[in-house]
Amino acid sequence: MKEALPDLVARFRVRHGLFRKERVEAALFELDTYGCVMKTDKMFNPGDTVLLDLIMDMPFDKIRAENVSGLITERRKHCSNFFYSIDFADLKSDGDVAIEEKLRRIREVLSKKQSLKSRRSPGSMLGLRQMA
Repeated sequence: MKEALPDLVARFRVRHGLFRKERVEAALFELDTYGCVMKTDKMFNPGDTVLLDLIMDMPFDKIRAENVSGLITERRKHCSNFFYSIDFADLKSDGDVAIEEKLRRIREVLSKKQSLKSRRSPGSMLGLRQMA
């Protein structure tokens, strides 16, 4: 199983009855231009839509892509949780350049963090020692 993406979470609301809503935070395991993979114990079905706030925690600030509409395309059960494949809906159609730009920025920072992490991992140090 892959690790969750570093310092990135998805927040969304789940309705319980007529007046009560629960705010949920979930880990993301993949993120690209077209969508993401999210892990949560909340139940959705393929075809459901979810409104996500993607929040990347940075040392001095947070990068937020808020109100990103997603379509659940796949659900896989893993222990007591579900992994959901989510396609971002309507990014192009309503022309919200700000959300697209924030998502691009989040992907850019993620790429840099993962690159730094892979250079610091014990396996990469072992490789350097073997070359010496």
